[in-house]
Amino acid sequence: MMLLAASATPMPTDSAVPDVQEIVDQMNSNASAEEKTSFLLEYLMAQREPLLNFGKTLLIALIVFLIGKRIIALLLKLLNRWMERSHVEVSVHKFIMSLGRVLLYILLIFCVAGILGVGTSSIIAIIGSAGLAVGLALQGSLSNLAGGILILLMKPFLVGDYIVAGGVEGTVRNIDIFYTRIVTTDNKGNIINTSQEEYRLLILDFMVGYDAQISKVREVVLNLMERDEGVCKDRPQSVNIDKLNPGRVRLQAKAWVTNKDYWDVRYRMLEAIKEELPKQGISLF
Repeated sequence: MMLLAASATPMPTDSAVPDVQEIVDQMNSNASAEEKTSFLLEYLMAQREPLLNFGKTLLIALIVFLIGKRIIALLLKLLNRWMERSHVEVSVHKFIMSLGRVLLYILLIFCVAGILGVGTSSIIAIIGSAGLAVGLALQGSLSNLAGGILILLMKPFLVGDYIVAGGVEGTVRNIDIFYTRIVTTDNKGNIINTSQEEYRLLILDFMVGYDAQISKVREVVLNLMERDEGVCKDRPQSVNIDKLNPGRVRLQAKAWVTNKDYWDVRYRMLEAIKEELPKQGISLF
């Protein structure tokens, strides 16, 4: 009986370590829970040396990655300082910094993969096979990349220039590899994230008749802005004619507010203008 039990549930020995299929068969067999646990523990003990070696390799790879990140940060800092001293044009400066960061991290990934035993040829093959699919999915981004490079080479505009592009106008903040970021006159638009801006320009449009005295309208609205606690008093405020329409004049009031107060101030000012101007004998259209 003992011989039959031994043949039914073979145990690993130092001379013969079971493979994965044997482990699966043992776990799916009718052996008791104690026998399965004993089998698994003996298998893990037999594999302790490969596991320890892998753990050491993984630890070395982690250390190399962390040290590599520090070295990359130091190299980028030195590169940034050198370009500042050389007075490299701002857009080229930022482009080189972005490109350098990408290339250095790719090199670090190759180094870590080599330590883990992953062949660089395998990584290149994976990147090559995935590159086609990614390229087809990111055709727009790749065209943006080409456009960004052409902008840096041809320099149709530079950081700080005021441009009109794609129906949006504003000041060029920076030129990255994929995107040119523009700050519009009111710090809003479909190009920049307004939540990153502390201040935002409030623009209010309203219409009065041709018989209205513009200087009086300006005085009334500026007084309303001065009384509103949400309007930044240390920044310029203005009320000017924006457009002459048939039968009415469109005016535009501008004031700077903090981003978090933008909508509250906007609603308050619109209501105040609607209430105050008629009291002063100025009709709104």
